[in-house]
Amino acid sequence: MFNLKIKEMSTIVFALPGNETLADNIRKQLGVEKGDAVVRHFPDDETFVRVDSDVKEKDVLLVCTLDHPDEKLLPLYFLSQTLKELGVRKITLIAPYLAYMRQDKRFNSGEAITSELFAKLVSGFVDRIVTIDPHLHRRSSLEEIYTVSATVLHAAPLISEWIRNNIPHALLVGPDIESEQWVSAVAKDARAPFVVLKKIRHGDKDVEVSIPQIVEFKHYTPVLVDDIISTARTMIETVGHLKMAGMRPPVCVGVHGIFAGDAFMELLRAGADRVVTTNSIIHASNRIEIAQVILKVLPNSTIT
Repeated sequence: MFNLKIKEMSTIVFALPGNETLADNIRKQLGVEKGDAVVRHFPDDETFVRVDSDVKEKDVLLVCTLDHPDEKLLPLYFLSQTLKELGVRKITLIAPYLAYMRQDKRFNSGEAITSELFAKLVSGFVDRIVTIDPHLHRRSSLEEIYTVSATVLHAAPLISEWIRNNIPHALLVGPDIESEQWVSAVAKDARAPFVVLKKIRHGDKDVEVSIPQIVEFKHYTPVLVDDIISTARTMIETVGHLKMAGMRPPVCVGVHGIFAGDAFMELLRAGADRVVTTNSIIHASNRIEIAQVILKVLPNSTIT
């Protein structure tokens, strides 16, 4: 007769610098251990990493959203590899925003297909990826380029809930016909109507934009929703069309607020009433908490 001793699985949560708040929210909800590590730079800008927690035979949740990915990749790699050398069982990378998804083909001769190269790098040092609304334009799933398990979550239910609770008489507005599927889904859960702007092109620089049923929605608050707000040019243009149509100043909502350059202030100056994002990327516009949707796919979670 054999005496089999079964080890209890334990989970520990580490955060790369700048990701501490989300990591703490996840850790507290799961009731698991906080991982202690030092990640800093030497005077010559080389990265120093030290793990201070006992991680042997533990499952690691490593929280690091990947905006500005070039400056984060080496610290992430060094920490992940060190954890593996110290005997962790599995590393799950929680990256609410996943970078390098747009360059998914060779648009011009000689260009690097960086989405594939980045995926190959990351797949080499983690065992699973959890992310929110990655830019899957020409791909049906992340696992076409990532060779590890990839869980894709969606922020639409969280955005719909925020709109229901904060915007009375909301009208969801799509900037073009391509946005209709996304906007209609958010509108349905928000229990709000939606319209999609109609564009009639009379020439290269002569585009007429109309808002369907404009009279019916004059007293509604327009809400513009997009997955990524980077340069904000599409939203700024749409805000201008709504202003010309005599609509109320709109609320602009994004899943991932990158806000390249002065995009955030330009959007407000264009006439947006408010700009709201999830905390997938830390920014002053964060109003929508994503931890609850991430927790549903993590071990030890009781959230359904």
